Amino acid sequence: MSQSDQRGVSLVELIVFIVIVSTAVMGVLGVLGIATRSSADPMIQKQALAIAEALLEEIQLQPFTFCDPDDANASAALSAAGCTGGAGGANDESGSPLGPEGAETRTGAATPFDNVSDYNGFAMGPGITDITGAAIPGLDGYSAAVTVATQGLDAIAPANSLLITVTVTGPGDTTVVLQGYRVRYAPNALP
Repeated sequence: MSQSDQRGVSLVELIVFIVIVSTAVMGVLGVLGIATRSSADPMIQKQALAIAEALLEEIQLQPFTFCDPDDANASAALSAAGCTGGAGGANDESGSPLGPEGAETRTGAATPFDNVSDYNGFAMGPGITDITGAAIPGLDGYSAAVTVATQGLDAIAPANSLLITVTVTGPGDTTVVLQGYRVRYAPNALP
């Protein structure tokens, strides 16, 4: 057998191949490392989303009435004028700016938030608490803020529709913003 009939790879060719392949692999791993370091931790993102969803649901489940729900006229009032004290009175929930009346707080046992509008301007953190005010373990790096504003929704007048915005911030500059609407239902809605 002559040398020209031999097939195979020389040692130099094998070493060059190994160097080229290892350089390419190191480049790909470097890019993946940078992408992993700069991306948000999926668990932090999911936790922030869960906090925002829970707070938005809590707010949307509150009554949306013209009068404070503690007002004797709350179930029958067709406008803020029907509240005890009339429009602009102490029990008028539709006043601007929206927000809690007097000593109402989210976690207050005697005077809790009892209307969607009470949550306007609400903020908690660092640390997330449940509705009773108890700190939820593992959520001390998160904060939440809420705004509630009148905003029309298609054919529904702004006076009968509230836009709720919940913003949650977490570790690593993670931010989640959720928005939802709460509308006033008949029979206590304006036409």
